[in-house]
Amino acid sequence: MQLTASAEFNLLWASLIIEEITRLGVRHICIAPGSRSTPLTLAAAAQTQAQCHLHFDERGLGFMALGLAKASNAPVVIITTSGTAVANLYPAVIEAQLTQVPLVILSADRPFELIDCGANQAIMQPGIFAHFAEQIALPCADLQMPPAALLSAIDKALTDTNTVVQINCPFREPLYPEILTSLGTFFAEDNPRLTHYLNPIRPWYHSQRPLLDFHRPQANALPSPDTLMRFVHGKGLILVGALSPHENPELIINLAQKIGWPILCDAQSQLRQHPSVLGHGDQLLLQPRSKHVLEHADRLLVIGGRFVSKRIMALINEHAWHSHWQFLPSLQRLDPQHNTKHIWQGSIKACCELPWPRSSSANWALALTPLNQNIDNLLGQHIDNAQLGEAQIIRALAKAQTPQSQLIIANSLPIRLYDMYAPISAMPVPLYSNRGASGIDGLIATACGIAKAGTKNTTLVLGDLSALHDLNSLAIARRLEQNLVIVVLNNDGGSIFNLLHVPKEQGQSTLIDDFYRLPHGLEFGYGAAMFGLAYNQADSLDEFIQLYQDACNYQGTSVIEICISSTQASDQINQLTLWIKQD
Repeated sequence: MQLTASAEFNLLWASLIIEEITRLGVRHICIAPGSRSTPLTLAAAAQTQAQCHLHFDERGLGFMALGLAKASNAPVVIITTSGTAVANLYPAVIEAQLTQVPLVILSADRPFELIDCGANQAIMQPGIFAHFAEQIALPCADLQMPPAALLSAIDKALTDTNTVVQINCPFREPLYPEILTSLGTFFAEDNPRLTHYLNPIRPWYHSQRPLLDFHRPQANALPSPDTLMRFVHGKGLILVGALSPHENPELIINLAQKIGWPILCDAQSQLRQHPSVLGHGDQLLLQPRSKHVLEHADRLLVIGGRFVSKRIMALINEHAWHSHWQFLPSLQRLDPQHNTKHIWQGSIKACCELPWPRSSSANWALALTPLNQNIDNLLGQHIDNAQLGEAQIIRALAKAQTPQSQLIIANSLPIRLYDMYAPISAMPVPLYSNRGASGIDGLIATACGIAKAGTKNTTLVLGDLSALHDLNSLAIARRLEQNLVIVVLNNDGGSIFNLLHVPKEQGQSTLIDDFYRLPHGLEFGYGAAMFGLAYNQADSLDEFIQLYQDACNYQGTSVIEICISSTQASDQINQLTLWIKQD
């Protein structure tokens, strides 16, 4: 076997990379077809420890990998060919980096001599993702580079499992070996040069462990019992921001009961519908009586970060807090107003297991509980019993979830409607969103990745523009074996702009339609048919509930579309705001 600049040696290098990555915990590899990435693709195809997922569009592939990583709570690999294929991953990379979801990008590349000289499909790929990804720029496969150096570079890059890593992998032609050779075959090959090259890492090959075993330092700078005692000596409030289902957010309920402080929580907290929290926090801050109670709070404990509600963010920023703490699982700045506070780094479990004493003002805010229930009753009366609308569908979906369910709520109006109006329930379920950069792109692909990672029934609710943005990801959805229900709220454009203060043009709203909402007049029946997906359109709440129940029993993907007036949601929000303020 000729090893220098050979297809076989390219495959050996790729096999070493893929083997080490799987030893570091990767169980899903997402691949887009390409020629330059052939060594990586062949190595992934021969790897038995990871499942391969394919899609023709790198943009959708990136978001599918994002969903897989969110739901599996483990790094996911993406393999692309060279050129703009890599650039198409950028939106998913940004979302992953901002929300600390681990992705590993293996970007195949042209060798140095083919860059910046007019060669086909060749761009400057190292560092393409700027500060949104850590990077390793590998050389071409070379006998002069010890294999241990290759493995140790990968080990170091993947030590931080809360980030995005780009490993740029240039390969010289030829790319296609005569036969598909496994890593074990390379180690058994009777070739003097190959034996000499691989001998130093034979113990690694037989160990089934990474070459380097990095031990990450554990955060131990947590508050002492005396510090905790001083902090809870007052009327405190617990605010819970965005958390992953894997972070055990339900432990916060026990913490709050121990201290004796109320909980207000975000849509993404996993606790929004829990009966033991004040789920209608956003609406409580509209209601004069509850606002008056909350004005007496002087301690603030924030767990997690990122909030949908502007009213909750205003409470954090504008209130005169005696003490302001924030617990975060990892070191981040998640405070756009840069408030003065003490940030503690540690897991939710570590936070909740601290020796918290009972507050000297325990149960100071009990008056908020009936006020929260009053709002829930009012929402049920004025949403559930009203005409078909977006908030009505969101509430119906929130009520219909089971222990075998998980919910994905898209950006723009859907996540806001859930945050404001989701009902109190005894059955909170895992909830996912893409709220790092809060884009409306890639949501169908993300949902497919979340569905692929497990066995739960999965529901995605999104708006029409979000669905149009990611329409070709229905090609991923059609191949799903798991249950996925895609609920499209079609209000014919970006109707969230009805809630913004866009100036009127001579007393008319044409400026909003022409430059913001962009009505399109499209429906999704033919789009679903193009991809061979089951499709139904609901015209009433009862019809929707029946269609949804049927869809949850369907193996595979189905689409339910609800066509709603472009002003229905905004008109209802404005009316509900008036009622709650007057209650």
